[in-house]
Amino acid sequence: MPVRPILTYPDPGLSRICEPVSNFGENLASLAGDLVDTMRAAPGVGITAAHIGVFERLFVLELAPGKGVLTYVNPEILWASDDLIRHMEGSVSMPGATDEVERPRQIRLRYQDLEGTSHEEEARDFHAVCIQHEIDQLDGIFWLRRLSRLKRERLVKKWQKEK
Repeated sequence: MPVRPILTYPDPGLSRICEPVSNFGENLASLAGDLVDTMRAAPGVGITAAHIGVFERLFVLELAPGKGVLTYVNPEILWASDDLIRHMEGSVSMPGATDEVERPRQIRLRYQDLEGTSHEEEARDFHAVCIQHEIDQLDGIFWLRRLSRLKRERLVKKWQKEK
């Protein structure tokens, strides 16, 4: 599978809301394969189709090498805990820039697999953070928007200087 070019912040595509996937089949599986290879080359632990300019609700995660790739199509969060966790986040679209973001510690979500079969699962801690981060991106919410204006401005300025 080819490694695809990744949109770089502040590309307007990173603020675009993705459309639900309606066609399941060979093209979707191929796109998911491209996402895996692109994510690994970046490197990152997650990537959405939006990161490569395909505005469909699809993302992949690989939380640890050798632990397998998780693929989520048309994901939606059904429930989120009131208990919060702070975790360092970043993006393949803004390499090298990270900051701490606060999110619910545990979530329940519904999604489809590459064949279109629906699933529900619960995730907690790092797994839950990653899912929420990628769903935000599918909703056109780049992770920087989860920071205060001051933190965001400082981080962007520092990142642009180092770039």
